[in-house]
Order: sequence, then structure tokens, then C-alpha cells
Amino acid sequence: MTTVTEVLYRTIQEEPDRIALVLQSPDGDQAITYADLIRGALGYANLLECARVRRSEPVILLLQHGRPLIEAFLGAILHGAVPAIMPFLTEKLSPERYRQSLAALIEITKPAVIVTYPAFTDEVSGARKEGDSVRSVLLWTEAEPVIDISWETLGGMKSEPEDIVLLQHSSGTTGLQKGVALSHRAVLCQLKTYAEAIIMTRDDVVVSWLPLYHDMGLIAGFIMPILLRSKLILMSPFDWIRAPYRLLSAISQYRGTLSWLPNFAYNFSARKVRDRDLDNIDLSSWRAVINCSEPMRWKSHEDFYNRFSKYGLKRQALATCYAMAENVFAVTQGGIGSPVVVDEIDRRSLLEDQIAVPAKAGEDAIKMLSAGQPIDGTSVRVIDAEGMDLPDRHIGVIALQGDCLLSGYYNRDDLTQKAFVGRWYITGDLGYLVDGELFVTGRKKELIIVGGKNVFPQDLEELAMDVEGVHPGRVVAFGLFNEELGTEEIGVIAEVDVTEDDLRVKIAREIRDQISRGADVTARYVLTVDRGWLIKTSSGKIARGANRDKYLQESE
Repeated sequence: MTTVTEVLYRTIQEEPDRIALVLQSPDGDQAITYADLIRGALGYANLLECARVRRSEPVILLLQHGRPLIEAFLGAILHGAVPAIMPFLTEKLSPERYRQSLAALIEITKPAVIVTYPAFTDEVSGARKEGDSVRSVLLWTEAEPVIDISWETLGGMKSEPEDIVLLQHSSGTTGLQKGVALSHRAVLCQLKTYAEAIIMTRDDVVVSWLPLYHDMGLIAGFIMPILLRSKLILMSPFDWIRAPYRLLSAISQYRGTLSWLPNFAYNFSARKVRDRDLDNIDLSSWRAVINCSEPMRWKSHEDFYNRFSKYGLKRQALATCYAMAENVFAVTQGGIGSPVVVDEIDRRSLLEDQIAVPAKAGEDAIKMLSAGQPIDGTSVRVIDAEGMDLPDRHIGVIALQGDCLLSGYYNRDDLTQKAFVGRWYITGDLGYLVDGELFVTGRKKELIIVGGKNVFPQDLEELAMDVEGVHPGRVVAFGLFNEELGTEEIGVIAEVDVTEDDLRVKIAREIRDQISRGADVTARYVLTVDRGWLIKTSSGKIARGANRDKYLQESE
């Protein structure tokens, strides 16, 4: 077993002039060779050396999506430090909440230094507390490329396979307090087994707009192609959200073969990309566009395929993956070599009995997309509250073990101990198995319990999205505890385009009716709001807890 640093060293020795990645921007594309990439990274390694950052000390990177962030991340690894990327402050994030998150990250992670921009030092200072561990704030403009260096002197070359190579922080409301510590061994094991699962070779071309502070972007959309020497075409998530056709243009231009997308991106692309932006677009090279990161919906796949099939998109390219930072990235993979398994189940049985019973003709059915089967070296179980295995089709908590698991939550032994039962990591996600195929139904902590009945918010959201006038992917459902009744009541918020009060009332009524018919529960509170009302996490997921809090605050 080797280390990430040694893999980078071998690459620069064997193929220095090979194109590592192409950075895209509205101003043009920039092709970067491995030699240039490593020179830039060594500049940051030298900067950390001058700042007397020791091996295995954490380094927080507060940089926007682009070349400095990439080089700073690799430079920290070459130096032997442990990089952790935090989302950069944007106009969509509350400055106060952002500062609180940064303060929590500093308190838990105890970084040696923070790398950021000169103009951002005041924001960092506002989040720091007296006596914290941060010795200095380094400015990226000081990092000059290094031409000649003795690799033997780099701290990263002294790393061992079990040493921590990086920290990943999830995008949830408490995610920055749970740094997932990953070893060189775990990361390289993931790349090997996952590449085998998707049949990835050096001839593949990965095209990505995903942010690097999220595991899907960091691992699948950056580290994996860089270390496996597959060409990477990388654009900013902000450029993509403003012009989603850019991903399709890049696929066509560079003959892209692999991409990963969160489910909302399928709906967003199908709705927002105009025909005039697709002249001469050819998507026939796209062999796998992999749905990951949030509940996967059959209809999202259908809408995406129906929208872009005439441009060469193949149905067999639609694939699925269940992934989490705690396993570096992928846990399962579906849709490679054979179509994604679709399980058509009875909605009422799922909601009332927590059993995925195959639907009969004429019954109210849900089409569930399989997340596939576990990658090599990873095992998956579905267990009950006592930790016992459940039969196929019974909903329970997903547990996993394998060679890619985290070393622990950084500086949080308490959380690490709670997360494991023996060697099994308890994910907190809910799902069921059928003949080795994993179907993910939601998060245990997000279950709404109404009169003793377990209700999945995802199912309520899907029902609401079937109402005309409601934006797909822009609905949130949550529970509100009623002290008088002693149980939870259901709240639903949906973004709509219409502004007329009578039309909004009509849509809200139809949402209530749809949920009542489809789930046999009553949505006590239904609110229709303007576009942009709902809060999303930094990775683009609907933040149920934050939206619930916002609703309660505005209802006072």
C-alpha cells in the first residue's frame, strides 16, 4: 500500500506533460499539465513550510473554486499537512451563520493556519476566539510556483498509509463539527475499488461542476481523475448554475465520458437548458451520468433522458450511486453494464408498514431507483432498532463496513464511538435490500411520526411536486410537534411562480389533497412561497431543519 503523495510523485516522474485538468471559465479554457499543477502545489507546500506548519496539522482552505484552491489542497498534502476545504462565503449564505460555522470549524479542527484572500482576513478574524490554535492567516497570493525541489525533503513523503490525508466536512447544519478523517489507505482503496465498479480507465474524461468542499466533487470530480490520470474538465458550480448548458457543451467538446450529479441537477437541466444553447451538441460519448448525493427519483431520470436523448444521450448512461464522506465516497454503484433496477412498490405499504411490497396493477405505486450493489471491499446491511438484520424489502437503518471507512471524526471521539457498533458504521440512512440491490428511502432523523405512523418527508415532497405550479425539487416537508396533541403535525413549504393569492390558495389546497390521497395523512400547514425562499445546504440539498426553523421564525 502506498500514499497519495507517492502517487503524485510517480505521476510527475512518469508523465509530467500529460494534461491533468482543463479549468473552464467564461473567459476561456485553461489546460494544466501535471508538471504545472505540481509546481503550483509545491509553492503552497513551501508556504506552509515557511509558516512552520508541522506534519499532520490541519490546514483550513477558504478559497473560491479555481486553481489556487486545487493547488493549495495538493500542496498541503505534499507538505504532510491535513487540508480541509470550507465553502467560501457567497451572497446566498448568511454572513452571521457563515461566521458561526467557521468558528465551530476552528474550535473543533484546531487548524495551524487558514489559507484565504487578503480581502477575507476580516471575516476570518470575526470568527476567531482568543487563544484559538490558528497561528497565522496565509494569503494565497504569496504562493509562488516552485521549479526545483528535493522530494525527499517533503513532509508528505514521510507519510504512512494509515496517516490522515484529508478532512471532509458534510454540508448539514452540524456538518462542520464533524470532520471526517480519511487515511491515505482509505482514499486509495476507494479509488481502486470504485474505478473497478464504474470500469474507469485513463481514457475516461471526467466533466464536473461540483464544489470541492463536498465529497462528490472532491473525490469523484477531482481526486479520482487526478490520481488515476484520467483527464478532468472542471468548471465552477456558479458558472453552471447560471448557465447549465455549459456541462453539456463540455461533454460534447471534450468527448466527456463520466459525470456525477445530485438529483436536482437532472430536473434543473431539463427545465433550464434551451434548445438554442444545444446547437451541434453531441452527448453520445457520455457513458455514465451518475445520480448521487440526495434521494434519487425515477421521474428525474426520465425527464433528463426525454429532454436530451435527441442529442445523443443514451438511456444506459443513467446510473446511480449511494455515497458518503465516511466511506470516502461510494458505497454502492448501479447502472454500469446493466440498467438501473427500478422497484415499483405500493406507496401505502411503504408508509404504514415500512415494507416495500411490489405494487399490483391499479395500486398507488412509487418507482424506486436502486442505488446498486456494494463496491468490492464494502459490505452493507439493513438492521432494526436492536441491530438485527432485516429481511429483504423491510425498511431499516443502513449499516456498512469495509476498507474505505473513516478513521474517525476528527477530534470527536464521542461522535466516533456513537457512529459504530463493533466494526459496523451506522449511517442513519433508511433503506431496504432486494437481491443485493440497495434502495435508499431517507434519513432516520428526518422521519415524521404522526399519531404513531412513520412518514418519510421525501414521499410527501414527491406528492406535492406532482401538483401543477409547484417547482420540482423546491418543496420541503417536516414535522412540527403539537404539545396539545402529543404528536407531530406535518408542515409543507412549496415554491411557486404565481403571485395571485387565489391561485396560491388553490395550489396549497391541491397539495393537501394530494398528500391526503397518496399518504393517508393530513398536511396541517401548507405554505406557498416565492422562488428563492427555501434554504439549501452548501451542496444544493434542501435543508429541512433550517427551513423548519425559518418557517417557525416567520410564523411568530
